[in-house]
Formats: sequence, C-alpha cells, structure tokens
Amino acid sequence: MVDLCAEVVKVVCSLFFLDPANVAADSPLEELGIDSKGRVRLLAALEVHHEVTIDLEQLDRFTDIAAVAEVLAEALNERTGTGRAS
Repeated sequence: MVDLCAEVVKVVCSLFFLDPANVAADSPLEELGIDSKGRVRLLAALEVHHEVTIDLEQLDRFTDIAAVAEVLAEALNERTGTGRAS
C-alpha cells in the first residue's frame, strides 16, 4: 500500500500542480484544494495511468491520499484477479 500511496501522491501532484513535500498519505483531498470535480479528474487519471476501471460510486471514498490508494488497490486486484495489488 505504501507504494500505491506514493504513486497516488505523484499523480495528485502532477495533476493539481502541488509540491510533493506538502502531500502526505493522510492529507485530506479537500485541504489540498481538490473538490468534487477534482476527485473526478483524479479518478480518470488513475484509470488511464493504471489501465483500471473505478466505479464513480467510489468517489465518496476519496477522502485522503491513503483512501484513494486503497480504492486503487482494489481496482488493481479486480483487474489482475489475484486478490493482491501489484
């Protein structure tokens, strides 16, 4: 999960022009300036980058970086069918 958190931080910083030094696993998206439209953009970016599908209903779980990484891990598990994120 740590690697996925780092990956989510990279995507968030790239997408929203944030300094990685100011983004931690427990950083709330709202405090980073990421609103509901931003969460949709983040979801789409993660889907493209990782070639996964994340249901829009999962957006409610996008509360902080670690939660986004957890949703991404689940999507990767579904894609690979291994029960573990790669």
